[in-house]
Amino acid sequence: MADINTRQTFAFLVALLATLSALFIGEVLGQMPCTLCWYQRIAMFPLAPVLGVALWTADPRGRLYALPLAVGGLVIAAWHSGLYAGWIPEPVLPCTANGPSCTDRAGQSILGLPIPFLSLAAFAAITLFLLPKGRSA
Repeated sequence: MADINTRQTFAFLVALLATLSALFIGEVLGQMPCTLCWYQRIAMFPLAPVLGVALWTADPRGRLYALPLAVGGLVIAAWHSGLYAGWIPEPVLPCTANGPSCTDRAGQSILGLPIPFLSLAAFAAITLFLLPKGRSA
């Protein structure tokens, strides 16, 4: 049981950090998110409260509530990262007519890491923390 709580705690901390980072980028730095970033926010923002309440109430099923959001966000983040890296041969649509675009490499990175890749890493980590631990033989 302790392992489930530890893994949910790590998933909660990653979700909380990602949510606060997205809010900081949007509200403090003033960068408008693109459409794919919005979809990822829709998946990420509820994860922190869902996992937080599950930890607070000691609900071991919290991962079952959060896992669909994490997997959905992971799929969107993988698509976004593929577009950003050029692995998927489709153009990345600009965020707004006068706002930054995910095609702007300099404006869409933190510490040299592109925001789509950071989102992909966050969703992947949360998904891994929420998946049931495999049994060893």
